[in-house]
Order: sequence, then C-alpha cells, then structure tokens
Amino acid sequence: MAATPTRTSEVLSRPVTINGLTLANRIAMAPMTRMQSPEGIPGEDVASYYARRATSGVGLIITEGTYVGHDSAGESDRVPRFHGEEQLAGWAKVADAVHAAGGRIVPQLWHIGMVRKAGQPPFTEAPPVGPSGLRVDGTEDGRTMTQRDLDDVIGAFAQSAAAAERLGFDGIELHGAHGYLIDQFLWSGTNRRTDAYGGDPVARTKFAAEIVAAVRETVSPEFPVIFRFSQWKYDNYDARLAETPEELEAILTPLAAAGVDAFHASTRRYWLPEFDGADLNLAGWAKKLTGKPTITVGSVGLDGDFNTAFAGQSSAARGIDDLLDRFERDEFDVVAVGRALLQDPQWAAKVLDGRFEELRTFEPSALQTLS
Repeated sequence: MAATPTRTSEVLSRPVTINGLTLANRIAMAPMTRMQSPEGIPGEDVASYYARRATSGVGLIITEGTYVGHDSAGESDRVPRFHGEEQLAGWAKVADAVHAAGGRIVPQLWHIGMVRKAGQPPFTEAPPVGPSGLRVDGTEDGRTMTQRDLDDVIGAFAQSAAAAERLGFDGIELHGAHGYLIDQFLWSGTNRRTDAYGGDPVARTKFAAEIVAAVRETVSPEFPVIFRFSQWKYDNYDARLAETPEELEAILTPLAAAGVDAFHASTRRYWLPEFDGADLNLAGWAKKLTGKPTITVGSVGLDGDFNTAFAGQSSAARGIDDLLDRFERDEFDVVAVGRALLQDPQWAAKVLDGRFEELRTFEPSALQTLS
C-alpha cells in the first residue's frame, strides 16, 4: 500500500507512551556521534542542532552517546560527557532548547569498554577494561574488570541517569549495543568470565541487568529507561547475540524484569527479517518476546546503510511504504531515523506532511557539520 500523505500522517502522527512519557508521534532521532563537544561540553551549537530536529516534528531526540563518569568510559575529548559541572550545565541547555521547541529528549549513556585504546583522552592514564580484557576481534590488551570495577561502572550509570532526571531530561537510553562495554558482557565472543557474570546467555545479562536495576532505583518510577541492543558489533557485522528467538528471549527477559521500559533494536537495514521462518525484524521480535514497546532503526528513508557513508558514498532517498506496513501490523512502536535526519533537519516535517518529493539524498559531507 502506497505511502500517501493521509496514510503517512495517520500512521506516524499517533501518540505513543513509554512509561511516564507520551510522545507526539512515532519518529525518533537516532543517536549519532558528532565529535563536536570540546572537553566533553555540549555548546550552543549542539543545543541548536537538536532543537532544529524537535522544531521540525521529531517526537523523541535520542542524543549521541555521552560518556558516564568512569575514567575508562571513552576515547575522545570531543565526545560529550554526562558528568562534571560544565558538561552537565551544557546538557541542561540542550534539554531546555529541545523542550522550548516542543520536543522530548533522552541522553544515551555510554561506556565503550575494550574499544578504548590506552593513552587516549579524556583520561589518558585510564586502561581499557572489559569483561575479559578482550576486544571484539579477540585480541587481549586490556584489563579484566574486578568486582570493584563493575560496581564503579554500575554506579556511574546510575549517577548519570539521576543527573538526567535532575536536569529535566525525559528519560535515558543505555547503550548496550555495537560491541561497547555492556554489549561486551552480553556477547559470548568477548565475555569469557567464569564467575556469576559469565557463562550462559542469562548469566551474561547480569551486569546489564544490575545497571538497569541501579538506574531504576535512582530515578523516579515513571522515568523511562530505554535499552539499546544489537546483534552486530562495530567491526563485526556478522556477530550475533542470539541465533534463535529463544536465545534472544533469554537475554531480554532479565533486562525487562530489571526495569527496562522500551527496547531499541539496532539493525543496519530495518526491513530484513531477524530469524528464519518469520518476517519480524529485531525490534519486532523484542516486542513479541517481552511485551515492551520497541524502537526500530536501520537505513530508514535511504537506499544504502550507514557504512557506505563512511566510505564516502551518497545514499538516495528511499520510500517508506514497507515501514508503514509494519507499523500497521504493530510490529514495533517507534522508528529512529539517523542519516536522513542528519542530512535534513526537516525530514520529519516533510514526511509527516507527505512532501516526499522534497526529501534529499544523503551526502557524506553531512557527517562533518552540525547542520
């Protein structure tokens, strides 16, 4: 069925509620690292960048990943941090700007774990740490986390979540995807622990579930906690957390029980089925297995996936007929849009108004600016 203006508006303009947060429509901005926050402080340009998307109809802004307060959490002094007086003051202005534009915003809280290389900023003495000191490619050049390390990181996530609520944000998202720290615990390829945090899929969720529980205890009961997860890793697109729906259920169920309000299922192409025998994508399976609201993502509105952008290739606009079909089947609840919104701040307004002829080709140059 074609994506007519009337149909598009009827499908995407419906409100949706995640715990205590009601969104005006089904469009979210996907988290995308921009490297535009010197010393980890988001400035007025960052606030304006997010506010432009809210002004143009994006129902929920999910910020770029922002480092929690643990010295090994990051590897750049241009990625924003969600701790520190100046950094949090900058984030307060971002939230205010988005709210003034009529939008809703959640920060994505992030620890990169073994992706970090020794000697990198913002804290050059901090070692790379992970569940087993292993990188995604299997090399060993980091430190296996002790119980004290685990407790420190869990506390850092909880403190950042509490700060987000204090600053007026509308919820938080935990970055549990793409081979970063939380995902390193979830994935058997990087988690070789023999204690309670390693072993079968349920045991590998223990660290993530403890972060969720600590966040849940720190924030108000109605404050939304979103959990982003993926099968693929930042340099291994074939990696899989779960080979079957049953394995995926074993991973997601403890997280839902710990207090996750919605799952953000990161895929490279949202239209691909996740498991044999069914058309459901990863977000569709997460909703079916947990009963929680889900966010889908992956090359929305474009004909090429994100790795083509880093290779310097353009991606032409792509129709959303199949996206609307899936919404009408109640496969998922929200769609996160990345590069299309990066290229065109007015993408949501154009789509909601049915102005498809005005949609623009994504150009890799958009990665370099805060347009």
